[in-house]
Amino acid sequence: MTAGVVIHNVKETKMLLEQHIEELRLELNASVDALERREIELELELARAELAVIIAEQDGQVSAEPPF
Repeated sequence: MTAGVVIHNVKETKMLLEQHIEELRLELNASVDALERREIELELELARAELAVIIAEQDGQVSAEPPF
């Protein structure tokens, strides 16, 4: 796989995650059921963590390569 394709996929993944996070935030704000709110909060937390990893990899703060 070429570097250009990888970079494009990372950018696309980042954009999709950002969109997903925004949708979850809107869904959370509209939710009134406590159980549903907790489920959305958990999904939002996971999406934010995944986005943080992608950003850290792009910034060179962590390696995308496995440690072995």
